[in-house]
Amino acid sequence: MIRRLLRVFRILSVVLRYGLDNIAMSGVTPRIALLTKRLLFWRDISAPRGERLRRALEELGPIFVKFGQVMSTRRDLMPPDIANELALLQDRVPPFDSDLAIAQIIRSLGAHPDDLFAWFDRKPVASASIAQVHFARLRNGAEVAVKVLRPNMKKTIDEDVALMHIVAGWVERLWADGRRLKPRQVVAEFDKYLHDELDLMREAANGSQLRRNFAESKMLLVPEMYWDFCSESVITMERMNGIPISQIDRLLAEGVDLKKLSSDGVEIFFTQVFRDGFFHADMHPGNILVSVAPETFGRYIALDFGIVGTLTDFDKDYLSQNFLAFFRRDYKRVAEAHIESGWAPKDTRVDELEAAVRACCEPIFDRPLRDISFGQVLLRLFQTSRRFNVEVQPQLVLLQKTLLNIEGLGRQLDPDLDLWKTARPYLERWMNEQIGWRGLLERLREEAPRYSQLLPQLPRLAAQALQASQGNDSRENAELLKRVLSEQRRTNMLLSVAVYFGGGLAVGVVVVQLFLRWYYLLE
Repeated sequence: MIRRLLRVFRILSVVLRYGLDNIAMSGVTPRIALLTKRLLFWRDISAPRGERLRRALEELGPIFVKFGQVMSTRRDLMPPDIANELALLQDRVPPFDSDLAIAQIIRSLGAHPDDLFAWFDRKPVASASIAQVHFARLRNGAEVAVKVLRPNMKKTIDEDVALMHIVAGWVERLWADGRRLKPRQVVAEFDKYLHDELDLMREAANGSQLRRNFAESKMLLVPEMYWDFCSESVITMERMNGIPISQIDRLLAEGVDLKKLSSDGVEIFFTQVFRDGFFHADMHPGNILVSVAPETFGRYIALDFGIVGTLTDFDKDYLSQNFLAFFRRDYKRVAEAHIESGWAPKDTRVDELEAAVRACCEPIFDRPLRDISFGQVLLRLFQTSRRFNVEVQPQLVLLQKTLLNIEGLGRQLDPDLDLWKTARPYLERWMNEQIGWRGLLERLREEAPRYSQLLPQLPRLAAQALQASQGNDSRENAELLKRVLSEQRRTNMLLSVAVYFGGGLAVGVVVVQLFLRWYYLLE
């Protein structure tokens, strides 16, 4: 408790020292502003407000840095001077001493970097809120990047998240909307992902999975992991060369097509969400490069896989129906999906929710991103959700965060990007694959091994059911069992053909036919 109070006092002292209260109270009356200035006469807040905010976040630690990273992509929601300063948080967080990094490598990998690598650069090339990166070369000649966890990170994060849990409890008890927004569950979800990010082996596994998912992709590159040089606090991956996606002038000078790049980014995101249910959830500009190598020109390069999101089949189905309904302006279906999923109360009137959603979303269609104030749209959607008691879904918090990142990237690359028209064809194709013949065949093929185990057991199960039945004499049961076994033999040939060719549809037909015949026999 004492440690938490000390942390609270430290946060307050940083806020006051850098004059963040002055930024927050920019809209108050001159009298209140003058009184505050006189009471806090001792501080120097002559530096630009954006610089003061950035330095305060850096001093407060990794959670606050990550908050600044997310906000830096929302240039439509803040003045340019603040957005420009927060953008520096993406790859200019002060590094820690290289001797600490070397000590961490020795503890984790059991040897000095000079013994592990043919060459190791003591000077870090990038420093982020959780770790910093050093370039190195393996003895087989492979160029690699070595990521080393910051010292004492777990303790710092535990202290800050504990404060967030306390604040969330206050919000839930004292604010009218607190219970509906589920702040404690949201913080718990954030807590989980932050601690996952502290395990670099988990990050390496996430990167390996994403690389496998996009092995055949012509739009996204993911570095290879070198598992012999990986541990919970140190990971080694393929060195990737490219231009940071935020450096628009350099991309244009290299001849990169920014419109195609923005369109590819949308498709990459929807592919991760709906095809794989596994998506990179920390897609701020500091984690994305663009390749200008001739063989991979114009492709995205993804870095930093500490935070990934996963979606269940139910989540994917719900989201795809909602996105598709939005793109088709079918607001009635949006309202129905909210009620069917349990997000809105069962007694919600569909026509009223439909009208409210239409009022929020209709103005933004057929307009480029530069003409849309998503801040206002989100505010109106929030007011609508409060009116209808729609509950926030904690499992989708990361997806919402990633959508903000994608929007920020799209706005920087191509202000004329029509997000709706770009995403709609992909979603329609995905829905067709899920509910059309291709989806049916794929699911039947996946279930075929289970069918092969179930079918040989059916005669025995049928015999047991017949023996347990009441009201029939043994002679009738024996005759019925004989007929069932006869039907089983008649399907053996079809089953053999299905297994031989691996045809999911054939297996499905056999199973349906078998069950129907037994059903009518038992009737």
